[in-house]
Amino acid sequence: MRILCVQNDMSTPSGLVGQAMIAAGARLDVVAPHHGWSSLSPVTGDSLPTETGDYDALLVLGGPMHANNDADYPALPAILGLIRAFDAADRPVLGLCLGAQLIARAFGARVYPRGLTEIGFLPLALTDAAGGDPLLQGLAPNAHIMQWHEDTFDLPPGAVLLMTGTDVRHQAFRLHRATYGFQCHFEVTADIAREWLRRNAAWVRDHRPDILPVFEDGLHRHLPEAARFADTVTRRFLALIRPCP
Repeated sequence: MRILCVQNDMSTPSGLVGQAMIAAGARLDVVAPHHGWSSLSPVTGDSLPTETGDYDALLVLGGPMHANNDADYPALPAILGLIRAFDAADRPVLGLCLGAQLIARAFGARVYPRGLTEIGFLPLALTDAAGGDPLLQGLAPNAHIMQWHEDTFDLPPGAVLLMTGTDVRHQAFRLHRATYGFQCHFEVTADIAREWLRRNAAWVRDHRPDILPVFEDGLHRHLPEAARFADTVTRRFLALIRPCP
């Protein structure tokens, strides 16, 4: 299996998802299309393929940019095209956080600021439709999964809502057979989560000081459960791969 992984920011690697893919025998080819890009510099980051090629699936990771910010991140339209190409070829697509927002945008749905920033291991609930979903069936009806985002999205036409949250309703969806968007960050390890907090310490201190005293406790209480969720969902996602023609 060959998986194309779009890493939108160097601080948001594939983490537990990538580990599970590699453990299952997949090869993960990582491209960083925005890395080093600047409006003042000719550097454009890694080149994205324009077609699915011989890749079996697509993984689109998170990042601090907004899904509509083509002006500052000119590779975003190419990522949208890649998402549509994999979906049209019936090759599985998995988007996490920004990746989910880009899937929604790629299929005509609105992505917009929610008016709050969700941070930490927050409770998510499976919908009734998740009971028959290939990735989520049989899992616990509620789980605490890492969040760090300020935008949300409408569901694309035809999408099935799979997970909901208290403050941000649209947390996971499936489109067509095997295109999935998850607003949550079930890929994070403890090191990744702590690095996000370190990088954003000043902002959190000024805008979400309530996070600071409970962040480590959230990691301790909920990361093992979230890691099991990540392993199960990732392995089930790989099982959706069909042999390339």
